[in-house]
Amino acid sequence: MRWPGCFGAAFLYFVVPRVILFREEHSRRVLVDKVDYISAPGTREGVTRSGGPYALLTNMALFSFDRARARFVLRSVHCDSTAADVRANTGVDYDAPIDPPQTRAPDAATLVLLRGRVTHELAETYPQFAQTLRGERAAA
Repeated sequence: MRWPGCFGAAFLYFVVPRVILFREEHSRRVLVDKVDYISAPGTREGVTRSGGPYALLTNMALFSFDRARARFVLRSVHCDSTAADVRANTGVDYDAPIDPPQTRAPDAATLVLLRGRVTHELAETYPQFAQTLRGERAAA
């Protein structure tokens, strides 16, 4: 379910055990160190909850979230990027191994699932993203 505004994240962060964040644009403009308003904090001292962030997937890399340290950890870098590209385009500090691995390419069965059922189900809520997954150009 997708709700308007920040309601969905603020509510779901407390109950969904593994929230996977995704952002197509990996840049210093969107991955910032400080914001004016927080609708759904990743962690909060003194607040117990079952949910919260688990991972962050961007067009450049995959990060996991270390709840104990309240920090993202670089897990892998996608084939068209380097660890240096990720660091240069990220406005928030994160932990990283010295030589992060390359993100594993999906196997044929996973690609069929992603390009078929998953894309079809995403199309109603995220039509432009579904077009991108299908390799279509957005209408001008």
